Amino acid sequence: MQVYSIDTGLFKLDGGAMFGVVPKTLWQKSIPADENNRCTFAMRCLLVVDGERKILIDTGMGNKQSEKFFSHYFPHGNESLLGSLLRLGFQPTDITDVLLTHLHFDHCGGAVSRINDKLELTFPNAHYWSSEAHWQWATKPNAREKASFLSENILPILEKGRLRFVEEKKGEKTSFSSNIDIMFTNGHTRSMMHPLININGRTLAYVADLIPTAAHIPLPYIAGYDMYPMTSLEEKEIYLEDAVANNHVLFLEHDATTVCCTVEKTEKGFRKKETVQLESLI
Repeated sequence: MQVYSIDTGLFKLDGGAMFGVVPKTLWQKSIPADENNRCTFAMRCLLVVDGERKILIDTGMGNKQSEKFFSHYFPHGNESLLGSLLRLGFQPTDITDVLLTHLHFDHCGGAVSRINDKLELTFPNAHYWSSEAHWQWATKPNAREKASFLSENILPILEKGRLRFVEEKKGEKTSFSSNIDIMFTNGHTRSMMHPLININGRTLAYVADLIPTAAHIPLPYIAGYDMYPMTSLEEKEIYLEDAVANNHVLFLEHDATTVCCTVEKTEKGFRKKETVQLESLI
């Protein structure tokens, strides 16, 4: 098995929204804000090469939205989804599976591209994986989350016949492949998927927006974007207990500086333990 961090660029979000009830005097020590109170975050994805399967987890926000849309999020940096894949020697046609943790635009926008004014799948040979409950949630969105679910990012997957569902078992992990299990959480959004990847006896956990950055490891640090923050709190505590007990390596999708880390439980609660190089797991 091989795993590769796929950099799709940076963007900005309001610091207060990303840290919820935590005061700015605390969170800005970890992630400083600009003059507009916006913080820089990564849109980092993961490519897992497991036998014949090349599984891409999330796809960033893509580049097909309007200039007005992008002005709210200030995407920047020199990296892109396809550029990062090509630099590693992978073509879009090589990808066999696209596993979308959830369908917010910054996680699935790159799954669909605009080519000659038509919406086409970026990875035409891949099956695109969601959960049925989350798909229904995203395609019939509530007013609070509607701005994050964009039909042009989602519906072409169904229309092209490439949509597949990961079975969700209540209270249990689901086996996606011989080396990947899926954990579900429901605080950030309905049925968000977290791939737990077995690499040489270690678990690499794709924690997505349950723990978007290392600064979000302490329990109270929960984004204002979460639909059900108390559920997020409970899910986060349960997961972090397991992560500490089993020495998980967390893959951080939105941390601009730290790709992977481990966690420890101190007298002050859960904290980042040490930075881990992804290459060291292989």
